[in-house]
Amino acid sequence: MKTINGYYLSKNYRAYTSAASKAKIDCEDILEMNGYKNAGLPRTIQANETYGFFRNLFSVLRALFHLRRGLPLVLQYPLKKYYPFLCRFAAWRGCPVVTIIHDLRSLRRKKVIIDKEIRHLNRSTVLIAHNEKMKEWLQEQGCRSRVIVLGIFDYLSDAEPLPHPFSRPLEIVFAGAFSYKRSAFPAAIDPNASAFLLNMYGRPGDIRELADRPVIRYKGVFDADILISRIEGHFGLIWDGPDIATCAGGHGEYLLYNNPHKTSLYLRCHLPVIIWSRAALAPFVREHRVGLLVDSLEELERACAAITEEEYLEMRQNTTAIADKLKNGYYLSAALAAAFPPR
Repeated sequence: MKTINGYYLSKNYRAYTSAASKAKIDCEDILEMNGYKNAGLPRTIQANETYGFFRNLFSVLRALFHLRRGLPLVLQYPLKKYYPFLCRFAAWRGCPVVTIIHDLRSLRRKKVIIDKEIRHLNRSTVLIAHNEKMKEWLQEQGCRSRVIVLGIFDYLSDAEPLPHPFSRPLEIVFAGAFSYKRSAFPAAIDPNASAFLLNMYGRPGDIRELADRPVIRYKGVFDADILISRIEGHFGLIWDGPDIATCAGGHGEYLLYNNPHKTSLYLRCHLPVIIWSRAALAPFVREHRVGLLVDSLEELERACAAITEEEYLEMRQNTTAIADKLKNGYYLSAALAAAFPPR
């Protein structure tokens, strides 16, 4: 009989193409790889909200009857209204709770009271936070749970990335919809830049507003797995907000604490990254030498013109090593082992 190291709760996902769904689905698959069993209903992907509501409700109810005392329950946060209830029930059954944090709404949206979110998270025995900055913030806000750092989100896929031979101008990839409400910075990039091109992938949003800019090329929207074999470029860009001088606004400032899933996508595609120097993931990029750190996108022209082929190929080689870990679930597996060593 196969050893069960713990449980997790699967759910219905509205789409497979979004970064949020991809990250959580990958976590479920990695949990399975590590001997965790789904205590709820099988995973489904259905956009209908009514279907999703009842499917998730029944999945939670099913899980109540399948938890075994002493074995951990892994939850992916946020889980809306079910999270406090499941934590209380798991405690009653003698099951420690491990929470994988995907989003801290009190940090990103500013609509959730910090104290309320921390109270919810303190119901967990162990928290898996994105990075050291997020861990520090949680502890500063009064988090009493043990906090383990993930490092970076894994990215499971058998797809093979395209070759990215060095050439000029350098092609910089941005995965994410262009929107004046959230990420309007492409509109502020110098339309006459000569050292780079910006290849944009994702929902078109307001992309038509940039149609007359020769530096920007819209490449379309693809399923999360297919995208790996379609992305064309040399670097992946991690930036957010309306400005090119700094990452500003709610989404831009959130980079101070979170791990954008597009970082994992870029590295899985063997693309070194260009990231804001103050981002929480900047130390990871610097340590593993998988990209460039910039204070402002005003530096792009000079940085792209200055990089040599040898420097680029060295970064590419380093990204390949990280990509092998991402596609095999290395980072979450290590965090789970630190939380509760396999039986």
